[in-house]
Amino acid sequence: MSFATFFGFLAAVGLFIGSILLATTNFGLFLDLPSFILVVGGTLAATFVGQEARYVNLALKGIGSTFLPQRVNRNVLNMEVGRIIRWGYLVKEKGFLPLEDEMKKVASDQFLVFGVELLITGYDGKDVRETLQAVADHTFERNMVPANILRSMGGTAPAFGMIGTLIGLIVMLDAMGSNPEMLGPGLAVALNTTLYGVMLARMVFVPAANKLQQRQEILRFRHELMVEGFALLAEKRRPRFIQDRMNSFLDPSIRFNIDQQMKDR
Repeated sequence: MSFATFFGFLAAVGLFIGSILLATTNFGLFLDLPSFILVVGGTLAATFVGQEARYVNLALKGIGSTFLPQRVNRNVLNMEVGRIIRWGYLVKEKGFLPLEDEMKKVASDQFLVFGVELLITGYDGKDVRETLQAVADHTFERNMVPANILRSMGGTAPAFGMIGTLIGLIVMLDAMGSNPEMLGPGLAVALNTTLYGVMLARMVFVPAANKLQQRQEILRFRHELMVEGFALLAEKRRPRFIQDRMNSFLDPSIRFNIDQQMKDR
């Protein structure tokens, strides 16, 4: 679990509840089922109308995934450089065919598998770079669809909040003459829908979209790092040259050091 995400969300909810506790003891003022149904149902309905259902489902699943830990972190990037360098020694000694066994070890990572397949096929460095870069770019574009949908939902939820406000005001104004008792429920719908819409947008949809986008940008950076590594392998560059080139992508604190690795062994 991503504890930073969990505690951040918990803190946001806590601040909201805490502000209510400081302002009033009548908590029921902020609980209104019609308002909740209008905002949540309306946002989902409008999103399914405007987007393909498959991608909307991916976007909703993406909200939950933000609470999971990030797969590509600083240590992973360091390990990826080490993997390419190790493959560089293997290619230097035995050629590309032994990489078939290495491909089985990374079978769950389609990007690495495809890169190894290109090497074994015999493409030169330029072709490997262009092909894998295209894969990285298109993967990023595909993976950004859920984030863009969530960001769109972040704009739709407050709009339905405003619709609820108009409905509540109409009910309230209509009741002013004939049934004054409807003033309270009408005003509650009017204000709570706006509150729910803004909260849903700013506490759920927009933060989730931002986190998904950031994670995809990190994944794209990892892919670009591996593109460089595979291109250098295709050119049969020396492992130390591969190290220095790939380290140029990384923060100095996580750069791979062949000499240090040798000492640790």
